[in-house]
Amino acid sequence: MRRHSRIRTGWAAGAALALALVTGCEELQDDGDPSSGSGAEAPAEGRAAGQAVSPLSNPDGTEPGLGPVKGDTDEATARKLIDGLKTKGRGPRTGYDRDEFGYAWMDSADGVPLARNGCDTRNDLLKRDGQKLRFRSGSDCVVVAMTLDDPYTGTTVEWRKQQAGEVQIDHVVPLSYSWQMGSSRWSESKREQLANDPLNLIPVQGRANSAKSDSGPASWLPPAKPVRCAYAVRFAQVAAKYELAVTAPDRQAMLRQCGG
Repeated sequence: MRRHSRIRTGWAAGAALALALVTGCEELQDDGDPSSGSGAEAPAEGRAAGQAVSPLSNPDGTEPGLGPVKGDTDEATARKLIDGLKTKGRGPRTGYDRDEFGYAWMDSADGVPLARNGCDTRNDLLKRDGQKLRFRSGSDCVVVAMTLDDPYTGTTVEWRKQQAGEVQIDHVVPLSYSWQMGSSRWSESKREQLANDPLNLIPVQGRANSAKSDSGPASWLPPAKPVRCAYAVRFAQVAAKYELAVTAPDRQAMLRQCGG
């Protein structure tokens, strides 16, 4: 039995897990938390509430949101990044399993920001992007309520943990997409990095994440047009960091979003 499969036993319940296995985009809630949101409210730290950052100014993914890419200079920078990606055909999903990328949402993935800080990846991301955060009583990690400005739809989500699926964590480069583009041959530790790297993770409206499934940019783009170039840049940043090829139609779709 695989090490991470043993750890994962007893984790989140069937329906959410089944969705994650099919799509490669995760929505798993924290276990065993009956809180109704009675913890103290926490202000956004070091930034104005709702201030999303352009991916060109956020190369490690530790800053919040997905701010638009604006201006001819930044669009030219975006196109240069995208144009540098290698392309190849998308391979089969044979052998793909979410377990191949470690258990969700592990705090122990090496080589990525926010790892080993005592708070799981999902809650790190909710804290990164949410405003008006409320934590479980006695915790400075487990978020039970927040406001999210969803970059994909341009809407505001008033989220409560009791309706956990209203906000899901999107893998910008879906895990099954990465598997088909070469991560099937990676080491286990590198796949765990991709699955937990904040550069590749954005909290978004649950319905938008489900609609995306494991699509590349040629098949799915955020409904909110102002962030489509930013989304293309983030997809390209992840692909470049992990030396992943993209399909030729995906690269062309990304270039179009940034004026190419």
